[in-house]
Amino acid sequence: MALVYVLWGSTYLGIRVAVESLPPFTSAVARFAAAAVVLAVVLRFRRGPGALRVDLRQLGSAALVGLLLLAGGNGLVVLAESGPAGKAVPSGIAALLVATVPLLVVLLRTLGGDRPRLWTFAGVTLGFVGLVLLVLPADGPGTVPLAGALTVVAGAVSWSVGSFLSGRIRMPDDPFVATVYEMAAGALALAVVAAVRGEFADFSPADVTARSWAALAYLMVAGSLVAFTAYVWLLHHAPISLVATYAYVNPAVAVALGALLAAEPVTHQVLLGGAVIVAGVAVVVSTERPRKPVPDPADGAAPELARR
Repeated sequence: MALVYVLWGSTYLGIRVAVESLPPFTSAVARFAAAAVVLAVVLRFRRGPGALRVDLRQLGSAALVGLLLLAGGNGLVVLAESGPAGKAVPSGIAALLVATVPLLVVLLRTLGGDRPRLWTFAGVTLGFVGLVLLVLPADGPGTVPLAGALTVVAGAVSWSVGSFLSGRIRMPDDPFVATVYEMAAGALALAVVAAVRGEFADFSPADVTARSWAALAYLMVAGSLVAFTAYVWLLHHAPISLVATYAYVNPAVAVALGALLAAEPVTHQVLLGGAVIVAGVAVVVSTERPRKPVPDPADGAAPELARR
């Protein structure tokens, strides 16, 4: 749990440091492509030549989910955190906004015909009240840029749709195999976006600082591989009510790390809005007791586990 709490919560700060000198979508491409290759090699080595075999329908489903979760969900978070001074969303704020994912999934389930409990809707309402409080216009340091905040929310919506669909379409049976194809599809889509934006043409490795390279390596290893492995282990060895607490602990970790290591301002508005969002998510998680929690867009790993 410590690995999942700290490593996944720290990925938001890792993204912010990586995009200081790395183009946003290029950094995401490198992260997911490298993680996909490493995971594929491990599976091939441990399970043999047929480890990654899937049919076309499973491949298409995994690719669609990868596009929604990684290209849409994570990609928009990276974009929001990479804006110019005063326009970029602080890493802690991004984590708080992404914390609305479990709430959005409940709404999608309702549209799909499910009937969540009354307390679930109460938690969703409370969470969205916190979202409004968080992005209300304010003066001075710590003001949340509205355009950036809406970009993060759009990413959260994309992640939620991907999570919702992953439980209703035919995915690869093995979640590790599905993750390989999702990361590959996400990296490919992000590469297309990066190329269209001209990131590759203007990119020079010499312009990237050691801080950004280190942050990118951290995201690849700690966020997409180590924390993912710990998460999968927990799903099979710990009570789901305990594992699901990551959904409201990660934002707290992200805000604390952003304040301590990046001097991100933590205003009364941020504390109030964030506390209300986390409280709403806590109500939803404790009421729903899902079999498996929904992963976070910033971690960039194991999105298909939302359906299991």
